[in-house]
Amino acid sequence: MSRVLLLRPRQEVIEGQPILRPLPSAQCRSVGPFVFFDHILEHDYPAGSGLDIRQHPHIGLCTLTYLLEGQLQHKDSLGSDQLVMPGEVSWMNAGQGVAHVERTPPPLRRRGSRLHGLQVWLALPSADEQGPASYGHYIAEHLPRSSALGVDICLIAGSGFCLESPVPVRSPTLYAELKLTAGASLAIPVEHRERALYLIDGEALLDDQPLPLRGMAVLPEGAPFTLSACSECHLVLIGGAPLGPRRMVWNFVASDPALIDAARERWKNHDWPRVPGETTRIELPG
Repeated sequence: MSRVLLLRPRQEVIEGQPILRPLPSAQCRSVGPFVFFDHILEHDYPAGSGLDIRQHPHIGLCTLTYLLEGQLQHKDSLGSDQLVMPGEVSWMNAGQGVAHVERTPPPLRRRGSRLHGLQVWLALPSADEQGPASYGHYIAEHLPRSSALGVDICLIAGSGFCLESPVPVRSPTLYAELKLTAGASLAIPVEHRERALYLIDGEALLDDQPLPLRGMAVLPEGAPFTLSACSECHLVLIGGAPLGPRRMVWNFVASDPALIDAARERWKNHDWPRVPGETTRIELPG
C-alpha cells in the first residue's frame, strides 16, 4: 500500500470524552472539503453525568455529527434545539458565524448512557464563507442506502455509489458508511478526486494490504482499489473535490486569515450571537 498515505490519529480528551483525530495532520490537512475528523470513542457515562460541550463559535465550515450509539442535544444561536439519535445527521452551516452547544440530554444524564460516533467539519467554498448560518436535521430513514452481496452502504452526505444524500453540501462531497460481511468486497469509486477510508471496527484489506484499525488511509487520486472484508467490518469513506488552502484556528476555518482574526476578536469581546438560555461558554484559547 505504498501509494496510500496512512494517518495515525491523535488521542485527545474533550470535556471528559475520549476521541481519535486523524485529520488534520502534518501529512494531510484535508481530504476534499473535510478539514477535521473526530472519532468519538465508545465511552460510558454513569448516572448523573454526560457530555457537556458549552457554548462555542464557528465560522467558515459545516459540522456534521453522526452517532453510532447514544444521543446528543444540539442547541445553537439560530434557535435550533434538536435531539440527535444514532443514524441521524446533525448538519450545521456556520457561515459567517454561529454558536452552539452539544450535551447529553437530561433523561440519559439521569440514568447513564454510552456515546459513540463521528463528527466531521467540511470547509465552505470561498463564496459561501460569509453566508448566513443554518441548521438541518435528517432522520435515518431519509438517508439513501443500498445493500447487495454482503455490502451495506449508507450515503451520509454528498454523492457516490449511485446514491445522493439530502444533506445540502456546498461542494462535491462523498461521505458514506460501509458495512461488509466477512468475505464481501467493494470497488472504491474514483469519481471524487480525493478519498480516504477510516476503519471503525473489524479487519479489512485494501487490495492485498491490511487497513489499520482506527487509522485513516488516504488514497491517491484516480487510482482504483478494492476493499475486502476479512471479518465483519465497519468503515466510513470520505472525499470530494479540494477547495484550496484553508487556515484553521481553534473553531474557525477560512480561506482568508483576516476572517479568523476578526472572528477571534468578536468572540473575545462577546460580540457574537448567543444560544438562547445558555449562560456559560468556552473562552478563546490563549
